[in-house]
Formats: sequence, structure tokens, C-alpha cells
Amino acid sequence: MPCITRKGLTASQLDRMQAAIGRLDAALAAGSVSVVISGSGAVAFKGWATMQREGVSDICAYRKLAASNSPALRRAVMRAEALAGRRVDQQAIGAGVHSHDGGQTWGSH
Repeated sequence: MPCITRKGLTASQLDRMQAAIGRLDAALAAGSVSVVISGSGAVAFKGWATMQREGVSDICAYRKLAASNSPALRRAVMRAEALAGRRVDQQAIGAGVHSHDGGQTWGSH
């Protein structure tokens, strides 16, 4: 995970980032955060407050939860795909397409 393994992270920062991803997983399971899918198939988390993120981007959190085979993420993605009428596109994920505002706007800067 580039966001978790980037240079210069202290052990404390890494712990806080991993804890934030764990809280996101719990929020997905509880239904207080949902997945939004862009027209290109990228994902964002609606309801995940900026102050809860500890610097973790949506795409980083998605990749980390997907790598851990999170049941909450799988359920949230299936729900979002059904609502959006399109599937998550791994090429969009790999290209880094993401949102900073819960899926209102998208980019890959």
C-alpha cells in the first residue's frame, strides 16, 4: 500500500493510519459509511469524516481493505454496484482515480 508504506512515516503515524482503516471497516459494517462508485468505476467513501482519516485517502483505504478481504467492504461494494448500475473497475483503482469529497468530484492528481 503506497499510502501506508510511503517514506518518512513514524511508527506512531502508521499505527494511527491503520487504526483509521480499522474504524472505517467497522463503520462500513455498521452502515454509517457507504461506498460510492464513479462513472469510471473508481470508489470513494461517503460519510467518512476528514478528521477520522489520519491522512488516509479513500483509494488507499479501499486497497488495504480489499487486500484484507474485508467482508464489510465486499458488502458495501455490492450494495454500491447495485445502486450505481456499474461495477468497480480495477483499472480505475490502479490508475489512482479518487475523490476528496465523498464522491462529488473525481480526479487522479
